[in-house]
Amino acid sequence: MHRSLIIFYGIILYALAEMFWWGVLLIQARPEREAMILGEGAVFLLLIGTGAYLFHLTLKKEKKLHDQQKNFLLSVTHELKSPLASIKLYLQTILKRNLDRAQTHAFLNNSLKDIERLDDLVENMLIATRMESRTYSFPKERFNFTELVEKVSERLQIHNCSTQIIQTDLEPEIYFTGDKFALTLVVSNLIENAVKYSPPCEEIAVKLFEREGSLFFEVADKGVGIKDEEKLKIFQKFYRVGSEDTRKTKGTGLGLFIVRQVLRNHQANIKVKNNKPTGSIFEVSFNNYVK
Repeated sequence: MHRSLIIFYGIILYALAEMFWWGVLLIQARPEREAMILGEGAVFLLLIGTGAYLFHLTLKKEKKLHDQQKNFLLSVTHELKSPLASIKLYLQTILKRNLDRAQTHAFLNNSLKDIERLDDLVENMLIATRMESRTYSFPKERFNFTELVEKVSERLQIHNCSTQIIQTDLEPEIYFTGDKFALTLVVSNLIENAVKYSPPCEEIAVKLFEREGSLFFEVADKGVGIKDEEKLKIFQKFYRVGSEDTRKTKGTGLGLFIVRQVLRNHQANIKVKNNKPTGSIFEVSFNNYVK
């Protein structure tokens, strides 16, 4: 690509030099038409300059996308290796040691949670691709939203944390009509992001409630927070928050992109607010909620 750029800009410079030289010769040959020659030359310069600038912006955009995709592949590799290593360690421990039934059950349960993490990663990549190509139909069904949030919250508890980091406050028996699979990914991605960007064993508040005819789902964390200028960018595909603290945190940059696409299809809104004293609150409102 660098060689192509050098050749392209070399041609541009050559064309400009030739144009300048021929302009000088024309003015010398026809001095009475100097104004017309200068005017046409200025228009030609403007066209070449605009074209070169737009070409430069396109290349810059392509490079940014290439870098994002490269980082995405590295992130996916890390996301795959981490749970696989954990599962391998649990199974090797079960095979090599004479564990009691309770310990074996705990290790297998943690392995199952890691497998579900891998499943979430695969599903995120598949649904993101299908939504972008507009081949996903968002099938609707009536389901128990309270039960869905309970199950996801329980699954995303951290293995090595003795305290209950995910605190749920859910109104009982809330039913909703929508794409259960896609909304499961919304709940999972928002809670998992809160877990990733919060200090170890810090409390994460998950709420589901009805208010004034609308259904609300909230996830509040006590992490590093999000700057105001980045609150809209975080929903772009592959985008990762720019601070060093969050760049070191694992993730693919697909989660919030999927969240926004799914919520748009359900005529729902999402807001990102600052938590006090630190952290973020993601608030989802379903305005078309019908009991």
